Amino acid sequence: MAYKDLREFIAALEQRGWLKRVRAEVDAELEITEITDRVSKKTGPDNVALLFENVKGYDMPVLMNAFGSYERMSLALGVEKLDDIADEIRNLLRLPYISFSHKMDLVSLIPMAKNAINFPKYVSHAPCQEVIERDNPSLDNIPILKCWPQDGGPFVTLPLVFTKNPATGKRNVGMYRLQKYDSRTTGMHWHIHKNGAENYRDAREQGFTRLEAAAAIGADPALIYAATAPLPRDIDEMVFAGFLRHKSVELTKCVTVDLEVPATSEIVLEGYVDVSESRREGPFGDHTGYYSLADDYPVFHITCITHRRNPIYAATVVGRPPMEDCYIAKATERIFLPLLQQMIPEIVDINLPFSGVFHNCAMVSIRKSYPQQAKKVMQAIWGMGQMMFTKLIIVVDAHVDVQNEQEVWWRVFNNIDARQDLVLVDGPLDVLDHSSPMPKWGTKLGIDATRSWPEESHTREWPDEITMTDEIKERVTKRWQEFGLG
Repeated sequence: MAYKDLREFIAALEQRGWLKRVRAEVDAELEITEITDRVSKKTGPDNVALLFENVKGYDMPVLMNAFGSYERMSLALGVEKLDDIADEIRNLLRLPYISFSHKMDLVSLIPMAKNAINFPKYVSHAPCQEVIERDNPSLDNIPILKCWPQDGGPFVTLPLVFTKNPATGKRNVGMYRLQKYDSRTTGMHWHIHKNGAENYRDAREQGFTRLEAAAAIGADPALIYAATAPLPRDIDEMVFAGFLRHKSVELTKCVTVDLEVPATSEIVLEGYVDVSESRREGPFGDHTGYYSLADDYPVFHITCITHRRNPIYAATVVGRPPMEDCYIAKATERIFLPLLQQMIPEIVDINLPFSGVFHNCAMVSIRKSYPQQAKKVMQAIWGMGQMMFTKLIIVVDAHVDVQNEQEVWWRVFNNIDARQDLVLVDGPLDVLDHSSPMPKWGTKLGIDATRSWPEESHTREWPDEITMTDEIKERVTKRWQEFGLG
């Protein structure tokens, strides 16, 4: 289903008992983070979305942990389970009128799936512009959170940042944190590898003095997810969101910049980034569980703030996993698996474990049919978009459940020969990686934990795994109550 806006999603959460309204007074500095962190670490029904209705010094409620479980993430995207979206993509890949070359190109794939494409619609009257603050826009009225004690200041943590490439005019939407410097300026934390940063570099190289930008806060959840998705440069995130929600995204023209933003957003910050200006940004308590260090980043100057009447401020807090962002990343793992399999067909499944914070570890099962195939798969994964950041790739055989991390580690600890099965390569690393001696690059490790073959220089006999016969398993299952073991 497609949600009209964030409020409709909040109503759906509340209807299912998945949202708790917190009416006690809370502080936007650190206190909301501590409450949210405790709740996000819980399992079962105690892990709920939180709507803080009484934020000290502000009239605006704050929504937190809205996507912080598999159930809520699935609800956000309108499916029973995240793999349902992957199955839809697999069905598209089987369509007879999609050529092999198109299967390699999501830009062509989605438009060719006639019932899947929903291009944005443009509207002139939008809820996000019910109130327009153009003469004296101020961030001081928004309960922007300071999340962790050593943070450089308050940060907008869930913005959809819209820019256009100055040469092509193509839209990009990314999620880049914004550190509040004062009432009219923030940092613009786009990493060197991100498309927003590429638009910024292109603007500077082509002689522009400014790159217009707009940050939408509190959109329909499918749009929020789309802004985080690792899409190729030429795929419009709003088209991808239309595919996810099976309905076109409504966009409206900004008041002071030549950009369009989701019409039902709660808040929109309009402005520009001066291509010649930078300012110290950070530190920031990041999703790795460590502080990302302070560094110089571009500055976002706000020219206008528009919002709905009685807006809701949507935010998130990141830190040591598990937290809300883990489930957003799990959506990416499941949704993009079919496209990964299209490029590397021997892949059966992939797990990006929470403790690996998305880009530090990938557990991959493969159908092994020739010697050294696991190493070929490692190299292929390191060559695919943002998968290049993966510090550790573990490859196991097809029958291994990579979602069971204990089973994967059991095979790593028992199956590998360190000389034969470890692969070290140098290459790009995520900007947030603090462990490598040099920023943005370092050494990555591949572990071949598949069964070794004679052709791979393993001449000794490989033992069978210990398993019980199916007959005995079935007999014991039928008699289980008889044994009185619960």
